[in-house]
Amino acid sequence: MGRIFITGSADGLGQMAASALIAQGHTVTLHARNEKRTREVSMKVRGADAVLTADLSSMEETKKLAADINSIGHFDAIIHNAGVYQVSNNALSVEGLPVLLAVNTIAPYILTCLIHPPQRLIYLTSGLHSQGDAGLHGLQRNKLRIGYPDSKLHDLILCKAVARRWPDVRSNAVNPGWVPTKMGGPGATDDLEEGYQTQVWLAVSDDEKAQVSGRYFYHRREARYLPAADDVTIQEKFLALCEQISGIPFPAERLGP
Repeated sequence: MGRIFITGSADGLGQMAASALIAQGHTVTLHARNEKRTREVSMKVRGADAVLTADLSSMEETKKLAADINSIGHFDAIIHNAGVYQVSNNALSVEGLPVLLAVNTIAPYILTCLIHPPQRLIYLTSGLHSQGDAGLHGLQRNKLRIGYPDSKLHDLILCKAVARRWPDVRSNAVNPGWVPTKMGGPGATDDLEEGYQTQVWLAVSDDEKAQVSGRYFYHRREARYLPAADDVTIQEKFLALCEQISGIPFPAERLGP
């Protein structure tokens, strides 16, 4: 059985994935944004190994979360599930970043850089990534401003860059579909179970179809995505811009166990 960490697992798809993995006998560490949500998820998800608290809109709290994870030990899989959708254009993090950028783009980048790489990495993206800006203009330091589709394209680009840079780590992206979670809303039409089961499958399955890297999945099947995500120049530009914003360089080689 494996050890798995899931960001944004206080509710929605992350909590559902956590419950499914615990039911299968895996050791799961949860993550919540604040102490109130930590207490709530501790009551809702029985059998979790631990619940770590960090506001991913804060780069400093995200760095501390990475240190907390490393102090626990080596993880077999990490699911980067946390994300925000509707955020006021004026909402800024404590470091002055747009909250959407901080949570959806910079937090998974920081955690990827600082946590000892697991055997498997799963990044939650969206079909809306195809509407994202492949030119990465919103990551320029003097005009930081992105939309939700941009952030989901960033997650796919990060997944692809990790797969290329760390060939011994299975790094994949999941589009869960438009599912009826708090983020998706009650009008969502996609299959909720398929939305979280694909994360679970990629995290622990021995199915040869899950033993891949650098792929984009929708309901356990590889699907079409924006071809620009495969462009090495775009990947390297993305990593460089994230380093400028966060002050953390992407490791030149896989570090840790």
